[in-house]
Amino acid sequence: MWRFTRNNGITEGLHNKMELINRQAYGFRNFQNYRLRVKVLCS
Repeated sequence: MWRFTRNNGITEGLHNKMELINRQAYGFRNFQNYRLRVKVLCS
């Protein structure tokens, strides 16, 4: 942490969004729909 000035905040934010989508989309049968929602919300 002290040597490098960058952190993984952006990655953690995208991960949290994907987890939220996963919780909301519980029961979706099509992985492509989940993938498209992730692309739309995280781009």
